[in-house]
Amino acid sequence: MSIERRAWEVVLQNIELDLLSGRLRPGDHLPPERALAAELGVGRSSVREAIRVLEVLGLLRTSAGSGPTAGAIIVALPGGGMSALMRLQVAAQGFPVSDVVKTRLVLEASVVTELAEASAQASSTMDANASLHPDLTTPELLLCAMESPALTEGEFLALDAAFHLALATASGNQVVTATMAGLRSAIEGYVRAGATSLTSWPDTSARLRTEHRAILGAIEAGDPPAARSLVQSHIAGYYAETHLANHLPDLFANDHTDANGHPVAR
Repeated sequence: MSIERRAWEVVLQNIELDLLSGRLRPGDHLPPERALAAELGVGRSSVREAIRVLEVLGLLRTSAGSGPTAGAIIVALPGGGMSALMRLQVAAQGFPVSDVVKTRLVLEASVVTELAEASAQASSTMDANASLHPDLTTPELLLCAMESPALTEGEFLALDAAFHLALATASGNQVVTATMAGLRSAIEGYVRAGATSLTSWPDTSARLRTEHRAILGAIEAGDPPAARSLVQSHIAGYYAETHLANHLPDLFANDHTDANGHPVAR
């Protein structure tokens, strides 16, 4: 078993070196399984194992048949691999849920601060060049979609997740976007389960919509401190209201409350 493991790791290392050197790029096909096995001196089963790992990591897409889309093709989809990794680690208790939530708070606060700073900088230019403002079209459309009274809890929470991810996408940082997607995916079950403990879903969803609008408004107004405070209060408040705070005591140990009594993470 140890020999087989070393063999498929040889395949991974070889592909990594080819990517670093530029011999392989996104869109390129891997050599056929038989040719790759012969070139590296490993068994075809080791090549297949390496390909399966790369698929999970979001670096390969495989397709049967013939033609230009068949075979193993290099892609760059880090979000899928990040989400799978974090979900499994949370499920196996390798990543404590409290650590995931803390990291989400740090990243989202950074994202909205950066977006608000960009808005402020764009507005301060001599001609107030609109093209310098961050593109918030998608977050705005998602907020409009969330206004529908026909949405189920699951549909609303899916749009909620998409809104936060859209803000990360607007920041232009692909690593932050992929990491946030993974973080949200890892605790999605906790977020959905928490909704069942709410006293009034209509009241909570109305509050969340208002908070989303306030966050987006602070970004558009170029107010970094307000954007940061609002997103922290928004995230921490939901976890507190759904009683997840009872399971994450260290996250809220040093919190204070806002004017509405909702916890604000420091």
